[in-house]
Amino acid sequence: MIDLFHVPESGPYLLSHSVGCLPRSARAALEEGYLAPWQDTGGAAWGPWLDTIERFRSAVSGLIGAEISEIAPQQSVSAALFSLLSGLRPAKGRNRIVMSEQAFPTVGYVAQGLERLGFETVLMPAAQSPGDAATWERHIDDRVAAVVAMHVHSNTGITSPIAEIAALARHHSALSIVDVAQSVGILPVLPRDWGVDAVIGSSVKWLCGGPGAAWLWLRSEVTAAIEPLDLGWFGHEDPFEFDIRSFRHAADASRFQGGSPSIAPFALAAAGIETLRAIGQDTVLRHNRTCIAAFEEAVNRPIDMHGRGGTLCLLFDDVETLRQTLAPGDFRYDVRGQCLRASFHAWNTVEEARQLGQAIAEAQLDFRLAEQRVVARSV
Repeated sequence: MIDLFHVPESGPYLLSHSVGCLPRSARAALEEGYLAPWQDTGGAAWGPWLDTIERFRSAVSGLIGAEISEIAPQQSVSAALFSLLSGLRPAKGRNRIVMSEQAFPTVGYVAQGLERLGFETVLMPAAQSPGDAATWERHIDDRVAAVVAMHVHSNTGITSPIAEIAALARHHSALSIVDVAQSVGILPVLPRDWGVDAVIGSSVKWLCGGPGAAWLWLRSEVTAAIEPLDLGWFGHEDPFEFDIRSFRHAADASRFQGGSPSIAPFALAAAGIETLRAIGQDTVLRHNRTCIAAFEEAVNRPIDMHGRGGTLCLLFDDVETLRQTLAPGDFRYDVRGQCLRASFHAWNTVEEARQLGQAIAEAQLDFRLAEQRVVARSV
């Protein structure tokens, strides 16, 4: 167990797919990057505050192997996706936004809202696996303006074949966008290697950075062609020109920053990313798989994590009995419909994973790996 996080004192915390634990360095980062400049200098704090934003952009760029100029801080994944898609101009016969019905709902909501601009939302049926490139091939054609794919699906843990999707989108001159909220921090996120046009992510889950600090990566070669509708002075070519009659988009990804940024979330998120990079994302993934192997041994059945993220997504027929079974161990997990979601991060121990498996095995609870999204209220 790595002691770089404040882990809740209750039972095993298995919710890094939802909210990662607070890094021990976070409070100092918040003080240094946000509170102290405000307290000490008042209005002059904007200098250090903007340095905090740059520290966050630098942390993200280092994490995904990108240039800082390609990173735009965002409030949320939803905001990032809206800012990006709103900058496209739907043409007659090329206005479709394609995504899986298994995608996290917020991306669908954004796409549906943009239908008033002339877009059409196309949802690939949940029964067609987004982990199969053939599924995407059936739905991507010359009518498509943009493709939005989850790197890891939150209700199944299944990964999408991102490089293949990007190639399909490129063949049909469509923009390829990847949501990495459930993968960044546990799986490699390599936009250039994938060949995608854009990546949107958040800091609240595996990156342990808290809410309010999302980000957008946009391939520099396509930036000039996309002009977002969400305008603000921080997206201006010269934010300090102050000419109300003249707005010019910034040349790089800064054009997607909009108005005055929040500072505190990015101070915290930079600390989270820096903590993760100090541990090593590959180290976190190896430990995750070691924990899952211990769970697998305890339940005495194979758990195939090939093509999946870091979260165990297991379907149980009897969820109430599952809750009663796990209650004595005070495990921190969540359930969506019939799906148990449990994640092992750097702070978890192999013994905690084994205990989870033993509790399920001793109760003789039957389960199966989730394959399709369960449409139900999170419990």
